[in-house]
Amino acid sequence: MRKKSSGPFATAEYRANPYVSYEKLRRDMPVYKTSLPNGTEVYVVSRYEDVIAGLKDTRLVKDIRNARGKSFWELLGIGGVRGKNMLRADPPEHGRLRSLANEAFKPKYVRELRGRIQQIADELIDKVQAKGKMEFISEFAFPMPVRVISEMLGVAEKDQDKVRKWSGDLINSGALSSEHTVITPHLAQLVQYIRKVVDDHRKNPRPDVVTQLIEAEDKGDRLSDAEVVSTLVLLLVAGHETTANLIGNGLLALLLNPEQLEKLKQDPALIKPTIEELLRFVNPVQMVNRYAAEKLRIAGQEIPSGSHLLLVLGAANHDPFCTSNPEQLNLVRDDAKHVAFGQGIHYCLGAPLARLEGEIAFETLLNRLPNLQLAVPPETLQWRPAVELRGLTELPVIF
Repeated sequence: MRKKSSGPFATAEYRANPYVSYEKLRRDMPVYKTSLPNGTEVYVVSRYEDVIAGLKDTRLVKDIRNARGKSFWELLGIGGVRGKNMLRADPPEHGRLRSLANEAFKPKYVRELRGRIQQIADELIDKVQAKGKMEFISEFAFPMPVRVISEMLGVAEKDQDKVRKWSGDLINSGALSSEHTVITPHLAQLVQYIRKVVDDHRKNPRPDVVTQLIEAEDKGDRLSDAEVVSTLVLLLVAGHETTANLIGNGLLALLLNPEQLEKLKQDPALIKPTIEELLRFVNPVQMVNRYAAEKLRIAGQEIPSGSHLLLVLGAANHDPFCTSNPEQLNLVRDDAKHVAFGQGIHYCLGAPLARLEGEIAFETLLNRLPNLQLAVPPETLQWRPAVELRGLTELPVIF
């Protein structure tokens, strides 16, 4: 077991292509002690079978208090918001929070969004079609899911750009993998904004997700004010950051694999397996946190109680135990069992919405911009600094 080091995460090579590093970790150090750029000491778990087991292991918890009992998590005011959502909760609290939030994301409700999502996608293409080019990330990949989740959560159109900026700065700060509360100015602004949205919905209820969360009950129980705000912040950030990366990274993968793109053009019925393969191949969410509530062993390595672990979904999805020839994009796979949305009780609540948005995004692009091409050499593309989520800063295309 190696001791604490800067690890692969801060290198330019990792940013450009993390899967080379993952292959080395799986082969040589399937459980690797290192540190993140923000200084957090972690055990990195990279093999498919170990990641799958870890996602389902009840000894690996999401709430750091259940592993260490740290008093700094007993927070007040704005700091407490981050600790009061299902992403950082364990049973039984997790089940309660998820069941109440789930009321707003039932499959029937998601299916009813198809028409509006298609309208948004078409409006975005309308704005650029005559130009023959666009910066895909800022003009389509982000605006589409931002508008969808913003409308679901009561964010006014005039405020959507700043909400996206607040969210992006929060992600880039390393807050997702930090053990301590990261209260950036932008998080404070985002929380303050969402509190105003909630207050307005309490005074003026309307048929949307915010009102559903406020009014949702489970066995006579409702979300507290802090839980409503925290859940909405989580849904807002997770509801567009990951989908934007799926769309942006996915398009790049298709453009770099023209024979696979041609398969999809020739057979639009491949759209559903295409989304599953893109989720596996580009991994919008690279890794997820867990904490060891007791001493345990993974891949023969002892993990001390209280340890912080990163289960690397991106490494697991590129493991030959997940699928054959994992480094190849293959839209007609039938043997892959990816973990892009996680497993177990923390399986992504927004998975149906992400899949639907992905399908509509790529169907619209192929129908309306069938001659899409990269406008710059792929080696010049830059990636955002966050290690937990993987996404491009820009993707210039021509058509």
